[in-house]
Amino acid sequence: MYEAFYGLREKPFSIQPDPDFLYMGKRHSLAYTMLEYALQNRAGFTVICGDIGCGKTTLIRRLLNELGDGVSVGLVTNTHTDLADLTEWIMLSFGLPYDRLTPVARYDAFQRFLINEYGQGRRVVLIVDEAQNLSASAMESLRMLSNINADKDQLLQVILVGQPQLRDLLKRPELLQFAQRVAADFFIPPLNTVEVGDYIDHRLKVAGRERQLFTPLATSKIARAARGVPRSINILCDMALVYGFAAEARLIDVHIIDDVIRDRSQYGVLGDINFHNSQSGDSQFGDSQFKDSLPPQKA
Repeated sequence: MYEAFYGLREKPFSIQPDPDFLYMGKRHSLAYTMLEYALQNRAGFTVICGDIGCGKTTLIRRLLNELGDGVSVGLVTNTHTDLADLTEWIMLSFGLPYDRLTPVARYDAFQRFLINEYGQGRRVVLIVDEAQNLSASAMESLRMLSNINADKDQLLQVILVGQPQLRDLLKRPELLQFAQRVAADFFIPPLNTVEVGDYIDHRLKVAGRERQLFTPLATSKIARAARGVPRSINILCDMALVYGFAAEARLIDVHIIDDVIRDRSQYGVLGDINFHNSQSGDSQFGDSQFKDSLPPQKA
């Protein structure tokens, strides 16, 4: 709709997890380095946490694209608290038959799969997304699978990806043995205002635009309204481009951002659920990192 008007090859602010658009700022770079370190050193368990929309899934997609042919990867996304045993879903993720097998038979079949992959010089990596939804018993079933070793080598490497509740789950007393096996972990915080500007410029550049499009004040307002959360930034920027295109505005200024936030608050089905109303004052914001990096306002 607005791509040609703004000199873009494609939409720069899709909320789909596209690794080509991944912004490798300090936090995401550290998280990715932690993932690489864990894989190279055959860590049993790695945990990546972050708030909703912080880019965890996109980070994992990037990792999947970088893994070579010598790695067998299983991805489990259908997680919920009623799951007491993940073995069926794990076998499904690796394309292994599991139907009508008893729990013991499934364990034995998966163990033979791990040993066979190891014998062929292949590593096996299991990624569990939305892991905060798992029950303690499901986590324990993962720990039991991690007991399958060959000499000093870990045959199964597990990456748990989840929201902050995953940290609370791992701190429960009954999961102490599990937590002690976590070799690498990282929490991805929201972006600060400077990083939000770099994030927006990065996505625009990937989409084909080199010149500035969002003014500094607009970027600061986006950072405050979206609380530094990439998914919320994308939603707000995408709508701002629609508004800018409709107004034939060559630059997206703070007034366009104000219009988007106001209209979503008044007329949107979900209201301003994704955005903080920065007109209400700083006291509700909760994080001084945004206030400290804002440009001075005119009286």
